[in-house]
Amino acid sequence: MDFDDYEVGFNIPAKTGMKINEIQTPCLVIDYNKFENNILKMKNFVVNNNVKLRPHAKMHKSFNVANYQIKFGGAHGICCQKVSEAEVFAREGIKDILITNQITDLFKINRLTNISKADIKIACCVDDEQNVININNSAKENKTSIDLFIEFDCGANRCGLQSHREIKNLISLINSLNFVKFVGFQAYNGSIQHIEDFVIRKEEVVKTCYKIKELKNSFKEFFPIITGVGTGCFDLEVSENIYDEIQVGSYAFMDAHYSSLKHDNKINNTNNFENSLFILSSVMSKALDKHAVVDAGLKSISVDSGLPKTNTNNINYIKCSDEHGIIYDPENTLKINDKLYLIPGHCDPTCNLHDWYVVIKNEKVIDLWPVSARGYSY
Repeated sequence: MDFDDYEVGFNIPAKTGMKINEIQTPCLVIDYNKFENNILKMKNFVVNNNVKLRPHAKMHKSFNVANYQIKFGGAHGICCQKVSEAEVFAREGIKDILITNQITDLFKINRLTNISKADIKIACCVDDEQNVININNSAKENKTSIDLFIEFDCGANRCGLQSHREIKNLISLINSLNFVKFVGFQAYNGSIQHIEDFVIRKEEVVKTCYKIKELKNSFKEFFPIITGVGTGCFDLEVSENIYDEIQVGSYAFMDAHYSSLKHDNKINNTNNFENSLFILSSVMSKALDKHAVVDAGLKSISVDSGLPKTNTNNINYIKCSDEHGIIYDPENTLKINDKLYLIPGHCDPTCNLHDWYVVIKNEKVIDLWPVSARGYSY
């Protein structure tokens, strides 16, 4: 990317070749070596377990990350959550996109069906008959075709159907229409991804997958693809031999919450991803004894899953306001302008607060990647 028209400190945080202490903060930093290792670990996992990989791009919202996952990480496509988000990736050249959400607004449906005009395979989730009819009518008008996944509520109690009768009726409707195609089931239980105790998490995975197995057996004559799974328990879910495709997202970056989940190392030896995403912050005040103030607060880090962690022993991020973070520094080791790496509690909303990823390798900036779909929530 040509950065000649950009100014460090105004519209970009750094340029290639800069050292860590020259980067303007607060900003998102990707440790390239750790990121690369995470990508390769998941690639090896899907190859060894004979499942397809469709990473969720809502996590990073970056074409560069998605493209890397497809070129080097074993992914055959991506997931998105919104139509405009999918359009960003489609316009950048991603050719296989599943919107893991219901698209019901007629204007949005028209934009959805238009995406496939550019030789892009596009799919979305449904759980309503009129919605299916509206998508089919739009696809007919735009001379395109849309793949549909019926969302199965397997425990999240959010979108999706539970009744096999309602699902059967919806499949029959889809199969009676000419411009939509039933391809399978969206079966994602987000609530189990964040259970900290390994034993309880495994029990909930078994319960969830039992429901999905019953579903798949009930509709096996349609040869449905089962897609779902998240970073929190992907290996446990895959071990149940029910999923054809996994939608993990956070594995590429990890965050403080996912890193805190307990694992059984004898069984869960694949879940050893490293934190590759950080908020680089700078110390701006040492006025208070045993404390420091950094320039990364609520406008730089999402705290819905807890405060960020540091990668330095005995130094903790304990409080934040809009533009400030309070650091407990019991030995007064930090100095003005020191740089501090913060691990966000939840990477997805944190990434959506920034315009750029600063990619570093061996303590130097090697690239800048735009957060391509930041704010595209329509």
